[in-house]
Amino acid sequence: MPTVKPKIAIVLANLGGPDSLGAVRPFLFNLFYDRAILRLPNPLRFFLALLISCAREKKARGIYFLLGGKSPLLQNTLAQARALKRSLEKDFDVLVVPVMRYWRPRARDVMDVLSAFNPDRVVFLPLYPQFSTTTTESSIKEWMSVAPQWAARTSVIDCYFANVNFIAAHQELIRPVLREASLIGVPRILFSAHGLPKKIVDGGDPYQKQIEATVALVMKKFEGVDFSICYQSRVGLMEWIGPSLGGELKRAAQEGLLVVVVPISFVSEHSETLVELDIEFAEKAREWGVAFYGRVPAIGAHPLFVKCLNELVRSLLKEPANLESYCLERLYRGLRL
Repeated sequence: MPTVKPKIAIVLANLGGPDSLGAVRPFLFNLFYDRAILRLPNPLRFFLALLISCAREKKARGIYFLLGGKSPLLQNTLAQARALKRSLEKDFDVLVVPVMRYWRPRARDVMDVLSAFNPDRVVFLPLYPQFSTTTTESSIKEWMSVAPQWAARTSVIDCYFANVNFIAAHQELIRPVLREASLIGVPRILFSAHGLPKKIVDGGDPYQKQIEATVALVMKKFEGVDFSICYQSRVGLMEWIGPSLGGELKRAAQEGLLVVVVPISFVSEHSETLVELDIEFAEKAREWGVAFYGRVPAIGAHPLFVKCLNELVRSLLKEPANLESYCLERLYRGLRL
């Protein structure tokens, strides 16, 4: 008699992006209306999100126009989902679904699929290697609000910034670009992460410390190579953590160094890598006289990253599921949901 495989559903959570130019403004509104992003009470948050989404629509539409009229993030997440499913289906009857925080498919959009599959366990897996209240926690909070019926079967993987295979995937992708730069001159690796307002980090958000820990582990394979951690994608007038990618790029140019840029907090190619890094900062590098500007790919569905996710899922399934206990634990630790 054949063995019945355990039924598991894995929810791959990510930021999301507009699927058409017409979706740009509502996507931006959803983003800025999130209390984790704009930490203001209503109705002020509502009206400010409305104002910002209108003000930023034209620029954002220009960005997505360069990407063919939509964000590639969902398609890239689907590729990761397929790879993760293949790696697990020998031992599990597995469903892997993407859930986006600010555009389709949202958490509520996958409820029917999840119910029809009726898994024994649900693994909520945000595609943010480093934990932040603005990303991971926000995604967990929305899932809890939409899917309370699955809480007793759900477990969460909240970060994996130091996972050995996650680190090794970055090292493999950096090596050929760094080798190419080293044939020309002296390179500096610029590890670029999405920035955060300094106020959020000062309030206890662990994101910056986890970025620094990831970079320290990656650099163990590249001892003696110059590097810097920097941040991109600043929005608004608040003070953000630094240094900025632009500032570090300009400093490297002034010092006559070559540049290898690593998107250390992004696991998928999207607007911030394909436009901000590959077009905007590449152009600035040329303007400032950087002789070599090499951009390391996001880790995507790299086999070592898939192995990282696979092992995280398998390890979590050995423990009892209890999303509510997880959330109480985080509350106790001061990271409020």
